[in-house]
Amino acid sequence: MNQPAHRRALSRSLPSALLLSLACSLAAACGGAPGEVDDALDAAALASIPPQPSRSLCAVGQPGFANCHALIRTSGPEFDAATGKPSGLTPADLASAYELPAASSAVDARSAQVTIAIVDAFDAPNAESDLAAYRKQFGLAPCTSANGCFKKVGQTGKSSLPAADPDWAVEIALDLEMASAACPSCRLLLVEASSQSMSDLGAAENSAVKLGAKIISNSWGGAETNDSASYDASYFHHAGVLITASSGDSGYGVEYPASSTWVVAVGGTKLAKSAASRGWSEIVWSDAGSGCSSTEKKPSWQRDAACSMRTVADVSAVADPATGVAAYATVNGKPGWHVLGGTSVASPLIAGIFAATGLAGASPSVAYANASAFHDIRAGRNGSCPSSASYLCAAHAGYDGPSGLGSPNGLLLQHATAVSQTDVAPLE
Repeated sequence: MNQPAHRRALSRSLPSALLLSLACSLAAACGGAPGEVDDALDAAALASIPPQPSRSLCAVGQPGFANCHALIRTSGPEFDAATGKPSGLTPADLASAYELPAASSAVDARSAQVTIAIVDAFDAPNAESDLAAYRKQFGLAPCTSANGCFKKVGQTGKSSLPAADPDWAVEIALDLEMASAACPSCRLLLVEASSQSMSDLGAAENSAVKLGAKIISNSWGGAETNDSASYDASYFHHAGVLITASSGDSGYGVEYPASSTWVVAVGGTKLAKSAASRGWSEIVWSDAGSGCSSTEKKPSWQRDAACSMRTVADVSAVADPATGVAAYATVNGKPGWHVLGGTSVASPLIAGIFAATGLAGASPSVAYANASAFHDIRAGRNGSCPSSASYLCAAHAGYDGPSGLGSPNGLLLQHATAVSQTDVAPLE
């Protein structure tokens, strides 16, 4: 989505409706090929989305502790005045944007055999009822403990649950709903850690594996420490289990476990409907995490030149609260609809997409083995980084830090070549 300077200036100065009406003619007048027409239409679509105030749900953790990566919009209506439906992107929107496989007996049968685990801290007392409200609103089949689709356990994998926390409870609702949106037929396992310490969250990760999860989503992270390598071995290296982790909501900079060699690091985008050929426009979200790890070795499947260590991210999906998702969550004791964002949206969404496309249990290198199955994100940045390694903080054609290989095309991922964990090792 690279644009000439005069086109960027127009994007800033003209009303969005006028931009949209002039986009095609402007591209054509400038000698635009079809790709340039799409770029102009995409720019117009994104220019029409105003910033939205939001707040983080979790305080930044101390070293050895994690914070959740969910953001809640603090203004705007809960319902769309034109449609009467909840504000924010719906499962149908997400399925359209990421070309998810249509429901079929084959897709549903395959997905029904997959358990997606959501690992978070503390208890969400209303997790099951919030999930039920979300799925009912959008016509998704019930996923309950009674029908065996949903299960909630504590850190040890048993029925004893931790203390409740109102903010992490919203995170939990968001994670379950995004996994549901991407893979409605998948089973859901919620494992609640006793605290947000890395050791407790890691223990919950291990319990998810023991209980049969083939995909685990982690919408949290914290500062890299000298313990990261030991956390890798203890909690995140599980053959036959695909693990995703959100890259963070603080802009350029690296968090763990997104920087682990053994996970898929998920960055964030701004996503809007567009009149361009894809039907959607996507750029890097300005607060998505990315960068070069200071503690994790380079995995054998990453080949970017300017970072000799692990680079974040690998792939990406919507995260900007301005283009956030509709979510049903109990906030301060009151259940209801909200618009949520953050890379907490992107991690469970990517986990669900991998599950729906038959990639449960693949290694984190699977995206690199199937790079053509991702939409290249070519505009936007999340901060400042050395000019010699500008791709670490700014979108580029091909791989870049904030968006990784890009956002998924589910129809192409259905035909992806799975890669097993035995094919992956850090470079020495």
